[in-house]
Amino acid sequence: MAKTANALTPARHLAAGIAKFSPGIRATAKAALATVRALLPGATEFVYDNYNAFVIGIGPNDRPSDAIFSVVLNPGHVNLGFIQGAILDDPDGLLVGSGNQFRHIKLIPDASVLEQPAVRELLAQAVETSDVRLEPGRRRRIMVRAVSAKQRPRRRC
Repeated sequence: MAKTANALTPARHLAAGIAKFSPGIRATAKAALATVRALLPGATEFVYDNYNAFVIGIGPNDRPSDAIFSVVLNPGHVNLGFIQGAILDDPDGLLVGSGNQFRHIKLIPDASVLEQPAVRELLAQAVETSDVRLEPGRRRRIMVRAVSAKQRPRRRC
């Protein structure tokens, strides 16, 4: 008998969601997650398995509204989201978006974008400007927040 998405542990749901994508998208997403996890050890990861995309929000506690980053997997690319990106100093103009709050960087063609000094500065700045700090010694948690019954294909046709 096959396990349903609800029968999976949160960690397995996260892994299974990432596994639906092409090898390049998987590798880029895993590199983005590793980068953010290194900045926020002990953070909570919020999984949203939506119709259009697979989203992992990352924040210092169990409140999604306190999230600092998101990693968004689409069939053709991965976005690294900065939840409060509109307030960040971005002299190189790397952040994309025009909303009141959220900005992102497209990780194209791969995760090497994460190694750019300007991107590293934006990541550090996002953590520094957050109003909420991680609790010392906190362990990483994964919470599945939403799973859409109907989803677009996760790989390009």
